Amino acid sequence: MPQELGSASQLRWYGAAKLIALARSEPGITRAAAAERLAMSSGGAADLVARLRRANLLDEAPAPASGRGRPTTVLRPHPDGPVVLAVDLRQGDWRLARASLDGIPQVIAQGRHGRAGPARVLDHIASAVAEEYRRLSGRARAVSVSVAGTVRDSRLVQFTTRGWRDVDLRALTARLPARANLPLVLGNDATLAGLAEARTGAARNAGTALHLIVLVGLGGTLVVNGEPVAGFRGAAGEYGHIPFGDPELECPCGARGCWDLTVDGRALARHLGVPAPADPIAFAHRVLRERPPGSGTALDAVATSLGRGIAGLVNVHDPAIVTLGGLAPQLRDAAPRAFDTAYRDGLMGFRKSAAPKVRDGMLGEDASLHGAAALALDRITSEAALADWARRN
Repeated sequence: MPQELGSASQLRWYGAAKLIALARSEPGITRAAAAERLAMSSGGAADLVARLRRANLLDEAPAPASGRGRPTTVLRPHPDGPVVLAVDLRQGDWRLARASLDGIPQVIAQGRHGRAGPARVLDHIASAVAEEYRRLSGRARAVSVSVAGTVRDSRLVQFTTRGWRDVDLRALTARLPARANLPLVLGNDATLAGLAEARTGAARNAGTALHLIVLVGLGGTLVVNGEPVAGFRGAAGEYGHIPFGDPELECPCGARGCWDLTVDGRALARHLGVPAPADPIAFAHRVLRERPPGSGTALDAVATSLGRGIAGLVNVHDPAIVTLGGLAPQLRDAAPRAFDTAYRDGLMGFRKSAAPKVRDGMLGEDASLHGAAALALDRITSEAALADWARRN
């Protein structure tokens, strides 16, 4: 990590940090539009962009022609600029992506867990991280990890679907040279997906947004002014473990009556009277695709539980919008009447006339990778971090 920098040095990079953040949040923004948004003169913006180009942070490209007048330019990451590495640790596989200052992840490596335990899986990922670090020749500045489980500090506290407990995720950077000293930042997959949807996706510009994702169980986050509510220990958003479900059902998390058990492939199997599937996600996809006998009733039950639970969270959090990821959009669309009825019936009376829209996320299965990249970029584009990058380059 860079040393704490003096206030004068940080002040010099304050405008740069603002401009980089704007270019990231509005891809393709022109220099002229950026100057207007930041209340800068055209000359001041030109000088700042020139400084950022010399520091290998931002570059410019001609904007698409739009009629007569002086041509302008759009801002984009410098081709030799800083990069973050984002890991997506999912139920059955993992992906490694890199992202420059635009925050757009590009997947560069991936693998499946199979029957491997945490040590072996993390070592495979660590090898891929180290290989990409070497290839980038010092441009990598942080490693960010999205995990389909509960994380706290540097540990994966609970990865229910894999049966992992208390796993130290610092192993992901263990193969990096000591001089690399890259920060490791962690987040739950649903939290990071919600962060991405709030900043650049379906909930962009919403002051308060609720994001929910259904895969194996349900997770989510409340994002306020572009920042997810993390909680005291950084483990907020475990909405799937609210006791909205059947108290007779015991969840693998150790609690009873979890909402998790009523909204995914396990719930569909239970309603269909078949054994719990080894892969609840694949099972849910199959039911949605093939519609076996009894699936209509099963999908109605799952959509009802999903809609009723969302109404409860709307009553609690008062979001401007609700966005859905993973299997949630398909489950809602498979039984729209059941979902809509449960959602509206569960809302407090004064909310019914102006109920928050429930929309599909825009970023699909890459939402958590976008969020992981955003989390890391927040870290490396502070005034102090930018000054440190410029000093080293």
